[in-house]
Amino acid sequence: MRFTSYASGLATAALLGTSLLAYPSHAADPASPPAAAPAADKEKPTDPASVVATVNGEKITLADVQEAAGSIPPQMRQLPPNVIIPMLVNQLIDQKAILIAAHKDGLDKKPETQKLMTSAADTALQNAWLSQSVMPHLTDAELTKYYEENYANKAPEKEVHARHILLKTEAEALDVIKKLKAGADFGKLAAELSTDKGSAQQNGGDLGWFKKGDMIPAFADAAFAMKKGDISTTPVKSQYGYHVIQVLDTRTDPVPSLDSVRDKIRQALIQKYVREAVDKAASHVKIVRFDPTTGKQLPETPAAATGAEAPAKK
Repeated sequence: MRFTSYASGLATAALLGTSLLAYPSHAADPASPPAAAPAADKEKPTDPASVVATVNGEKITLADVQEAAGSIPPQMRQLPPNVIIPMLVNQLIDQKAILIAAHKDGLDKKPETQKLMTSAADTALQNAWLSQSVMPHLTDAELTKYYEENYANKAPEKEVHARHILLKTEAEALDVIKKLKAGADFGKLAAELSTDKGSAQQNGGDLGWFKKGDMIPAFADAAFAMKKGDISTTPVKSQYGYHVIQVLDTRTDPVPSLDSVRDKIRQALIQKYVREAVDKAASHVKIVRFDPTTGKQLPETPAAATGAEAPAKK
């Protein structure tokens, strides 16, 4: 989602904003160390309007550098300002030079370029409106409320760690159960016979830890009725075939702390309020759809459901 990346860039700029503004403007030149400043000046933050470079007379200010900080990759955020700022200044100089060359060549007048420019401007405007609509909701109080409703007041869930061998027919599954009872190695049989090649080839049929709702009902009902060390005595049929299951362990998943799920909650709230904002915008406009083949107007239909269930594990 475009808004998510926009918000991420906004957060990066906020993280770096203070140190960038406090750094002297002449640090843009890595070849010459900054001259010693009077003691009184050390307490004064550098003016964001300070010019750090010009390109054909067009100014690049420290405020421009701060804004460019939003595009810094996470691994670069730990670098000191006297390293980051010269890099950003050079980047902005290059961008100015390219823009000047592009205008000189008349690229801004070409229809295909104008279409791309319009699209970029539209995206920026959409993100600005979504930010205005969504960001006020992302408060500590809202995050805490979501946590209380969706985590804190829910009983701890049971989890199962299991592996399986998936066969095409019941007869094949019964034969595998017979071999396991005779002492055959579960992992080796999974690697050799299971049609679920993802789990079979990588880790002998191991599906890792999962909650009941993570799996298809037939598989989940069987696995959660078993105890640690149990192996299916009869094949478990599903739409994928016949499963032979071994439960390796069980546990109760503890209620997570707010801090451990804060980012997850934030993303859930962003999705919720973006959806609400989009629906609100759509409710204030007239929408008419046409059949792309015939060109005929389509009848109005109720808004389609926006959510979709994630596919269950196999």
